[in-house]
Amino acid sequence: MRTLRLLGIGWLFHFKMIMRSAFDGVGQVIYPLFFATVAFFVFRAGDSPRTLLYASLGAAVMGMWSATSTTAGSAMQRERWQGTLEALVATPANFALILLPVTIAMATIGIYSLVATLLWGRLLFGIDLTVVHPLLFVLSIPATVLTFGALGFLFAVCFVRFRAAWALGNMFEYPVWLICGFLVPLTFFPAWVRPISWILAPTWGMNAIRESSLGGSPLPDLIMCFVLGSAYIALGFLVMERLLRAARERAALSLT
Repeated sequence: MRTLRLLGIGWLFHFKMIMRSAFDGVGQVIYPLFFATVAFFVFRAGDSPRTLLYASLGAAVMGMWSATSTTAGSAMQRERWQGTLEALVATPANFALILLPVTIAMATIGIYSLVATLLWGRLLFGIDLTVVHPLLFVLSIPATVLTFGALGFLFAVCFVRFRAAWALGNMFEYPVWLICGFLVPLTFFPAWVRPISWILAPTWGMNAIRESSLGGSPLPDLIMCFVLGSAYIALGFLVMERLLRAARERAALSLT
């Protein structure tokens, strides 16, 4: 119960902080609309309305991942700049439990990207947004948000010892777009790319949203989201413990 309370308060605190950030706010307003516009012009040559819906959903999830990946890198960088990283590590609570709500909060903000992108495509370009399985579609969204947050958490843990963590977070933005098939189907890539996409939860979250929208079965994808999300969190805790132990032994945590 104490752990859930810590996660809940941490999520609410960072969610409010992100909502009041001018930089994050402007980015989250503009980026989804830009992604939706580009996706429409790229895919409008197709005659099938399902093609445009496919592209709209991909563009929507692109915005969600962009928000998460940038936060994964900048979260620790911000704590370093403010001089609070060492204090957070020294608190009685597990540092991983302090870090996890940061990326989940930003992934939650990404829901706006999803809604704004779909509405932009509907109102401006007339894209048909008929969802075949509405209930499964609604379930797919929080599942995708949580798995994005879990992967962002793992990235943030691995970046905690690097000065330029924000640059590493940005570096993973575009490759994940491609490898996870947000806009370009994985069948267009070499065969060796597919096994990489299978271990990335955004692939399954994207599939779950599309399958529920276009009439497929998203349940296997939702199960994979749960499995991979749990694995990311467990691995993140293990990596965090090892990194902090090494930092204490070498007195090398402070990089400010």
